[in-house]
Parts: sequence; C-alpha cells; structure tokens
Amino acid sequence: MFKKIKQKIVCTIEARMTSNRLPGKVLLPLAGKPALERLIERIRRSTYVNDIVVATTINRDDQPIVALCEKIGCFYHRGSEEDVLSRVLGAAKSVDGNIIVEITGDCPLIDHRHIDKTIEVFFSGDYDYAANTVERSFPDGFDVQVFPVNLLEKVAMLTQDPIDRVHVSYYIWNHPKCYKLANWKAQGDMYWPSLGLTLDEKDDYQLIDKIYKELFSENNDFSAEDIIAFLRKRPDLTVINAHVRRKVPEEG
Repeated sequence: MFKKIKQKIVCTIEARMTSNRLPGKVLLPLAGKPALERLIERIRRSTYVNDIVVATTINRDDQPIVALCEKIGCFYHRGSEEDVLSRVLGAAKSVDGNIIVEITGDCPLIDHRHIDKTIEVFFSGDYDYAANTVERSFPDGFDVQVFPVNLLEKVAMLTQDPIDRVHVSYYIWNHPKCYKLANWKAQGDMYWPSLGLTLDEKDDYQLIDKIYKELFSENNDFSAEDIIAFLRKRPDLTVINAHVRRKVPEEG
C-alpha cells in the first residue's frame, strides 16, 4: 500500500438509462452481467476506495439502475439529470466522503490499478486534482479523476455554467492557473489516445463485448494492459468502432 490514507475515498459512478445514442447502455450485458455491475466489480478491487456510490437520476427511467444497486449491495444517490455536478457532489456527501474518484458508467473497462495509481499521484503532492486525462494519452474509456469533495463544493458555488454543471470537474481542469493539477500519462503500447473504449454507440458495445468474451473467462481481473495487448494483436477489432465520434465537453 502507498501509505495509510486517513481521508475517506468514495468512487462516484455517473449512470443513467436515457442516453441519446445508446439508451440503456449501462445495463447492457457483458460476460453475463450488466455493464454497470461489471464496472462496480472492477472498482471494488481498488486498494484505496472505501465506498462506491452510483450517482443516478430521479427519473423513473432510472429505477432499473436503483434495482441493480440494491441487488448487489452498492450505494446509490438520485439527483438532477442535467446538474450532474450537484448529483455527484450529493453522492459523495451521502456517504461522508472526503475525496472523490470520478468515474462514468459508460467506462466498463476501468482498471482498479489505474484508480489506485491516480489516487497515489493525488496524494504525492499538494494537488487539487489528479487524473490521467488532462492530456489525453490513454484510450478514451480508461479515464480516472480524483479531487476533494470540499473543492467540488466550492466549484458548485462558483459556476452555474451548464457545461460546468454537466461535466462535474470541467471547471477545475479548465482553470489550471487556479488549481494545482497532476496528470500521469500512458507509456509504450498503452499510449493510444485515438482508441475509443467507452459505451457511446452500438459499435462500441460490440467491441467491448468482444473484449469481455475474450479476456474474462481466462482472468476476471484482466488489466488495462491485457486489453491493449489483445487489441494490438487484433486490429480487425479496433476497426469496429473507429468511425464513432467522441463528443467534446462543449457539446454538452
């Protein structure tokens, strides 16, 4: 272990059923279980995360997410669909968290080792925010962000800009002169910023489903490195979703 961390670390997962491009994506099956459940399983292996809270909405459509959380014994918090910042903040505060690990529910390949590394980077200096996304080097879908709950509380009072409220930590990393940011980058074969491994469209699901089918049966704790090694050998698979355009934060 890096060191004994006295502050409570909570991993929040933003999840809802009403995605425009791929409705219900967080509950699509991966190796026989909903994608969100697979993601939670992977996060639960973290050395440092104390609690996981699924930050979903008050919409009736999101009741299946609540039902899944209750079934598998995972905390959840329901809030505004549009104001994701307040929803994530509410989720972290609902379990008295001090540090947020922000994850989105459309990233079922998140590696708990990346979570732990980002937490270690955050605590290695006097940082306000640590991530592997400030400068894109990893594939889209391995994204981990870490920052204090009290900082997000301050941000919530500083901005009402819809972009900031939808993208939670956008205000923090978009103001590098105001906050001390730490970023760690992919090395070697892991450097693949053009690769998309998020559940945005049906072709993304086709690719991620194939990854699970190939790797999960041999090792249910397959790593990010295992994923990349597999895909480096199978360029025919990365073609599946190569055409999918990833939204930038300014698009909402």
